[in-house]
Amino acid sequence: MMCVRPYQQSIYFRLHERLQECNGAEVLKADAAAKAQKFSEWALKCITLHSRCQGNIDMIGHYSAMEIQLQLSAFKTFLDLAGESLTGKDFTEAFDAACFPLTLFSSSFDLGRESGIQATAIQGLLGLLVEGGADNVNQCFLEASRFGSTELVRILLKIAQRNSLDVDVDLALGFASHNCKINTMECLVEEGNATAFLTPLLKAAERCLEVVQWFVRRGCRDMELCLALTAATASSQVRVAAYLLPQIPKHVLAALSIEILKAAGERHTGSLDGVEFLLRSDFLGDPVSTYAVADSIARSEDQSVDPHLRDFLKEHWSGAAFSDGLRQGQDYYLNFLRIFRWGESPISLADIQAPLRVAIAYLPLYRECVQAGGRLLSQRLRGQLVDAVGRLGSRKGPEEMCPFRELLAVLEQHLPQFSITTDSIYE
Repeated sequence: MMCVRPYQQSIYFRLHERLQECNGAEVLKADAAAKAQKFSEWALKCITLHSRCQGNIDMIGHYSAMEIQLQLSAFKTFLDLAGESLTGKDFTEAFDAACFPLTLFSSSFDLGRESGIQATAIQGLLGLLVEGGADNVNQCFLEASRFGSTELVRILLKIAQRNSLDVDVDLALGFASHNCKINTMECLVEEGNATAFLTPLLKAAERCLEVVQWFVRRGCRDMELCLALTAATASSQVRVAAYLLPQIPKHVLAALSIEILKAAGERHTGSLDGVEFLLRSDFLGDPVSTYAVADSIARSEDQSVDPHLRDFLKEHWSGAAFSDGLRQGQDYYLNFLRIFRWGESPISLADIQAPLRVAIAYLPLYRECVQAGGRLLSQRLRGQLVDAVGRLGSRKGPEEMCPFRELLAVLEQHLPQFSITTDSIYE
């Protein structure tokens, strides 16, 4: 029975924790657990070899390199003596066992340190197993990419090249980007020559801003950026969408604006927050154009338009929504007048100073506009605000496309100073 040291016991605990991180990947958990059970002795021997190098830093040098070569030579002799007693399946399982701890505990292994001695040992071991008949290099390569074991990915790339083996670097890039493993992505592109960026970019747009930024720095075409913006919008990834918007030329956005909103509505995951963000951000850089695009989709009879998207735009962002907002403002004002003139409260509104009366009437609307943020208000809310400032003496007509900040400034002039918010509205 193999003696398990305290640090080896901690490895078992960390293995259990690492497997728990694989949310939803029940097949992967079961497979990894079975491998850990079957090959624990082999894995611990690999870890022991690593620990010896780590624990004797002062001895790293010619002797350590020689020791590694002697160990590899002894292992090669063992394989030669075993001969036909070992099958290709044995080599495949051994290769899997050797890669297993390096993949799961990637943060514990820094194979590039100490003059590359550890990398040499691992590469030599894995190389011997491939020569013996291990045929799962690509599978282990993909798993190492998934978990972000960059040095193991680098070693497997070298082994594949040396033995003329095919490894799927583009699929590996997808795995690494899905799990936000930036260093591994760098390795796959610079050393593995991965070139398929579009699918990983779209997946990243649904979950990870850092990966999207990495792809954009690498260089993306306008159409790819538009597709990524659509994915981020559909997934309500507002931070990703905010980052992508300035990267896309306005004329490209204008040409594809309807398709972007329609596609985002079709693929939305239960929320239209991403669509609302684009509209509030005035993503076309022109209020008239942005409102017109929303109104066009709201009035469209195209069966390809998602019903939830159409209803949302019709209720909040269409020309009809603006008219409804004006009507709501008028109804609200009439109710306020009724209270002002015929209310039975012992406190008469007529005796209250004008700024306080304005606050009673319009402070809720003011706060709603401030909290909405962005560059544009929804058409419904804009209608209510236009009616309010008209009642307060503004010469802005409802047909004018006046920036809502100017309308809000008019309202602020009539409110008590203590009621005006100092919170900034994001650009």
